[in-house]
Amino acid sequence: MSIFQRTHYQSEFSLFLDDLKAKKPEIEPGQRAGRAIWWDKQLNLADQADYGEARMPQQAYVYGTSGHPNSK
Repeated sequence: MSIFQRTHYQSEFSLFLDDLKAKKPEIEPGQRAGRAIWWDKQLNLADQADYGEARMPQQAYVYGTSGHPNSK
């Protein structure tokens, strides 16, 4: 056994979450639905390639005045 291993340790937060999910089992399906809305997306690789090709190089100093109508 490793000296760093804590076999039966659970933090207070883990215990709280386990207790909350036991009391309200409808929480987890709602979490999964929310994740599906914002994070679980299929990427279109053709669009990703187009975005990469359309990217313009940024000038070294973003707030520079080169190209501004009032610059000399």
